[in-house]
Amino acid sequence: MTATHTAEFRFACPYADKLYAVLAPEAGSDPGEKSCVRISCDEESVTLFVEAEDTSALRASLNMWLRLVNVCKEVLEL
Repeated sequence: MTATHTAEFRFACPYADKLYAVLAPEAGSDPGEKSCVRISCDEESVTLFVEAEDTSALRASLNMWLRLVNVCKEVLEL
């Protein structure tokens, strides 16, 4: 995959380690996919980095990942 489009989001939260533990298994890419996701964590935040071949693939990946982060946030704040 040759990525020409990227996006990076940083989510600062008191439960960054838990958010990372939930998201990390979903990261990476499979051969043939048009996007790749990397996730990192420090003591206070989780960083989501998305690379994609084109804007459509970037948008689709961001829609999925941002929705997943939002659901995780809602569950962790219960």
